[in-house]
Amino acid sequence: MTTETRPAFYALGQGGWRDYVTLLHPPYTLWHLSYVAIGASIAPEWRPARLGAALAAFFLAVGIGAHALDELNGRPLRTRIPDRVLVALAALSIGGAVAFGVAAAAAFDLWLLAFVAFGAFIVCAYNLELAGGRFHNDAWFALAWGAFPLLTAYFAAASEIRPEAVPAAAFAALLSLAQRILSKQVRTVRRRVAAVSGAIALRDGTSEPVTRDLLMRAPEDALRALSAAVVTLAVALVALRLS
Repeated sequence: MTTETRPAFYALGQGGWRDYVTLLHPPYTLWHLSYVAIGASIAPEWRPARLGAALAAFFLAVGIGAHALDELNGRPLRTRIPDRVLVALAALSIGGAVAFGVAAAAAFDLWLLAFVAFGAFIVCAYNLELAGGRFHNDAWFALAWGAFPLLTAYFAAASEIRPEAVPAAAFAALLSLAQRILSKQVRTVRRRVAAVSGAIALRDGTSEPVTRDLLMRAPEDALRALSAAVVTLAVALVALRLS
């Protein structure tokens, strides 16, 4: 006997406003926005207005645009949001993010246009699996969803990439890689596995049944803890710069 499993641990019930909350992937959106805050916080100059603009742009591009495209491409979250609404959300949010970036480049540093161009490209190439899926893999996820937001926010504040930004970007990339590795198993169990059977035989002679919950529990607990940890780190660094 099988039971319906939510497509993500943070997914709400289907229909209405719940679909739009689920579409935001709240813990993961906060996770990746935290890289923006971390990048701005470790820059030599504290520029809260630029941090605010970067957070707004990445929320639009990642929190809304990327997730709308991802849902449009196969309905992994099983929402009932119409295709035309997802297309509109993606177009408006990614367009808004690009507008934020262009305005910031005109006001602060034209080199930001390179970051804007890459961001607009990768959000579409990754989520729509363009070029035969060449940009939809672990390495590109780590770079685009981890290192890129941190480096963009750092550059927006510093107008250069100094040595300390490189290991910070590596931290974000590696942590995002861990996120993807953990979430791949969970996504498979939640979205593709019809039934689970078997048991784990322990050395003391007892056994533990293999269930969906067993396969998901550890990676999902780790994902919850990691998302909370990186948000906490971002809040601590911002608080430090504000003090």
